[in-house]
Amino acid sequence: MHIDKRWGVALLATVFAGGIVLGQALDGTARAQSGGSVYELRTYTANEGKMEGLLDEFRGYAARIFERHGMENVGYWVPTDAPRSEDTLIYILRHDSREAAQQSWSAFIEDPEWRAAYEELNADGRLAAAVESMFLQATDFSPMR
Repeated sequence: MHIDKRWGVALLATVFAGGIVLGQALDGTARAQSGGSVYELRTYTANEGKMEGLLDEFRGYAARIFERHGMENVGYWVPTDAPRSEDTLIYILRHDSREAAQQSWSAFIEDPEWRAAYEELNADGRLAAAVESMFLQATDFSPMR
């Protein structure tokens, strides 16, 4: 098969440029995974009748104790539409790194004030039926970067 020289040069340039873009993307992914600030998106689903207790848990104890253990409270939300507005709390924490997040959570779980508050708040049954966590890395075009 014969490729016209102009098309061959264009094809070679495209492949080369694509390789550079892919390499930069992979390098950025590696940097994101190896360190730097990460955000943790957490979604709690309350057991039936326990939403107010769940909100009180964060309002009264958890958010303050997070800060003590190096977790930055970014924001807390409840959906505006039923049925999720009746049982869902969503919040975001900022951590210095994934490793820092792991250390902070370990310290939080062992915190005596938190352990006592958790026992008290859940004495009549667990407040949360489910907890989901997802770590996020800000994009290069994100205003928070």
